[in-house]
Amino acid sequence: MKRFLSLLLALAMMFTLVACGGGNGANSDGSDAGVPDTIKIGVMGTMTGEQALDGDNIKGAIALIQQELDADGGLKVGDKTVKIEFVFGDSEAKPEQAVNVIQKFINQDQVVAVLGPNNSSDCLSAYEVAQTAGVPCISNCATNVKVTQIGEYCFRSCFIDPFQGSKMASFASEKLSAKTAAVLYNTGSDYSIGCAEAFQEQAAAMGMEVVAVESYADGATEFQSQLTNIAAKTPDVLFIPDYYSVIALVAQQANAAGVTATMLGSDGWDSVLDVVTDASLLEGSYYCSGYSTQDTSEAVQTFVSAYQEKYDASPNMFAAQGYDAAMIMCAALAKAEEQGLTAGTAEYMAAVIDALNATDMECVTGHVTYDEFNNPEKTAAIINITGGAAEFWGKY
Repeated sequence: MKRFLSLLLALAMMFTLVACGGGNGANSDGSDAGVPDTIKIGVMGTMTGEQALDGDNIKGAIALIQQELDADGGLKVGDKTVKIEFVFGDSEAKPEQAVNVIQKFINQDQVVAVLGPNNSSDCLSAYEVAQTAGVPCISNCATNVKVTQIGEYCFRSCFIDPFQGSKMASFASEKLSAKTAAVLYNTGSDYSIGCAEAFQEQAAAMGMEVVAVESYADGATEFQSQLTNIAAKTPDVLFIPDYYSVIALVAQQANAAGVTATMLGSDGWDSVLDVVTDASLLEGSYYCSGYSTQDTSEAVQTFVSAYQEKYDASPNMFAAQGYDAAMIMCAALAKAEEQGLTAGTAEYMAAVIDALNATDMECVTGHVTYDEFNNPEKTAAIINITGGAAEFWGKY
């Protein structure tokens, strides 16, 4: 397993890191205090509730990085060692709780950066606080376009909702030869709405007719009437942008309603096979994901091997994007440390933001650079559920 240090050394080449002085571990006369600097990074996600699996994967990725950092004594920046401490908080998939957690991170824990939360709705609330306080944040899977529009301190390691909706409409037309489509979405989820709207827009651009658009309220468990209406229209494909727990229910009811369309999904589908009662209900489906463990790239296979060695389990997309978010943030923190700035000051935070904007690195989920809206520019992995397994179709 390649250790985290080797990846940071690669980053050092990109960022031309050099030895730095000063910082939290230096004496007032500028001499080395003999004690490594310690900086804290807040990690927020849904650690409990129906989306707890997301939080578990985020925690798993961060624990892996913490282990690798600790093995090397911390983050190496030139001849200086900076100790990284991750502080965790449960957002519970509740925007008001996300605000409470990030306020604690900033006011009590005095973090210099925040990773997560995973939900767009939680980010939209929490990142307002972070932006005001001048604390840089990277969400691993908040795909709502508005998240990074809050301000210059808000980033993400995943692609955005419109990207996913547009991508799957193009895929349906170009690769599945679909002529007609239906959409089923959650009216209480900005994530689902954003994906659904982009799918319909791109479908029209591709000449694919959307024959049915149905919706349901957030928290719904019954979809029979909507699926019956969709079945009557016999679309070639059915796009359902929501999270895996909902998709598991929809798949069962779609079969009962007589839906024959090829089901398509967004990255929220990742891990659906862990919760669906019968995998055959999703046979032939496709969804857009941040990455696949079957991708043969070096970055992916190094990460997968390390994760499996530590947990005896395969990392899903949420873990991969959580790992990338931490990698990107650590590289940016290293740049600020290089300049000898005092952690937590406005100058330090500005240096972190400058480094984030300059990101140009190979990550687990692809080669990442940022656009003007702090969204990563990268390809998507298409996953095909076949034979009861999620198979990597390829990059698209």
